Amino acid sequence: MSNLRINPDRLLHDFNALAQIGSTGDGGVHRPALSENHLAARRWLRQRILDSGLEFQQDAAGNHSAILRSPNPSARTLLLGSHLDSVPHGGRYDGALGVLAALEVVRTIRDANLELPVHLEAIDFTDEEGTLVGLLGSRALTGALTPEELANPRGGSQALRDGLSRAGLADPLRAVRAPESLAGFLEVHIEQGNRLNAGVADIGIVTALVGIGSFQLAFTGRADHAGTTPMHARRDAGLAAAEMIVRAQGLAVRAFPDCVINFGQAQFSPGAYNIVPERAELALEFRAPSQPELDALETALLDLAQTTAASLDISLAYTKQACVAPAPCAPQVQQAFAAACDDLGLIHIPLLSGAGHDTQALAAVCPAGMIFIPSTGGSHNPNEFAEWEACVNGANVLLGAVLKLEGEIGSMIYQS
Repeated sequence: MSNLRINPDRLLHDFNALAQIGSTGDGGVHRPALSENHLAARRWLRQRILDSGLEFQQDAAGNHSAILRSPNPSARTLLLGSHLDSVPHGGRYDGALGVLAALEVVRTIRDANLELPVHLEAIDFTDEEGTLVGLLGSRALTGALTPEELANPRGGSQALRDGLSRAGLADPLRAVRAPESLAGFLEVHIEQGNRLNAGVADIGIVTALVGIGSFQLAFTGRADHAGTTPMHARRDAGLAAAEMIVRAQGLAVRAFPDCVINFGQAQFSPGAYNIVPERAELALEFRAPSQPELDALETALLDLAQTTAASLDISLAYTKQACVAPAPCAPQVQQAFAAACDDLGLIHIPLLSGAGHDTQALAAVCPAGMIFIPSTGGSHNPNEFAEWEACVNGANVLLGAVLKLEGEIGSMIYQS
């Protein structure tokens, strides 16, 4: 069945219809996880699944699925998918393309009357973007989500409670599935970068996803009158925060060239023009392609924070917010993607993913992998864009990989 192809018109119809839900009028969408717009998108998806004659399923974490059952009731499940939630005022391709491509692949296989040795499931994961809890749906499914994270979500406890209430969800932890029930996971996504642009390649086959760590840093000094306190006599927490940002940038460039860091939030208090800041809080995130590099970068950054604080007679407290381990993609999945590209005459190259995706969570419990298609305009903004031909290519590569893997399902068992 190497000549089987998805229906590009049906996929385009769905893509355009979905992009209207939460549309911001400038090409983007606003569908934060479990918001009214997000839930409206999920109601639309549920109806499309039912209209297609596929089985619909929602689990305790709110993950939505379209299921094509294998003739073998005890078969494992091959998952395909991504997410419909967006960052605030984000783009219409991020995540959504992966969900719709997965649904189209399942419909195409059903329309061709193919019987597979696995249950095929197109899944829309909850809160991949981390508005409430990062990778909430995929980590709940794999058993990685903890009660502690739900009790202290990065989006705020009240926001999480409100979102779960709107969605009618009681306990996301009950969504966990046994690893032995899963045959694998495949995802299609826009690249969100420029490595595939200018005709370098049609498809990027992801080799691994970076590990991500994050901390809340709190520098505490002494509040003083900004006009009467000499510069040399101040214990300025704001200065400590500023020096930390600058020094950390130099550290990353100099000692960790394959890694990245970011300070995405800063807050000074008391927060007045005429008061030397007593407290400064920084949100620190860092990413690395391997666990040893991630660990070394974490140690170096925390040491730097301690040194910076001590040099200014400032105290430091820090809290780990989250840590996601680097996730290598399964070789057999990468090979299936490559073979599918070859059948379609598409140029492919290996790529490391610098962003986190649901594949990151699934890779811990089953053979998982993903592909990137070329995109422009950046991402997490209304300007993100992919040529429709590239979107169709991605969906057809996903279809081809499923057909390649279905003959190898017997060997696709996760070894812990």
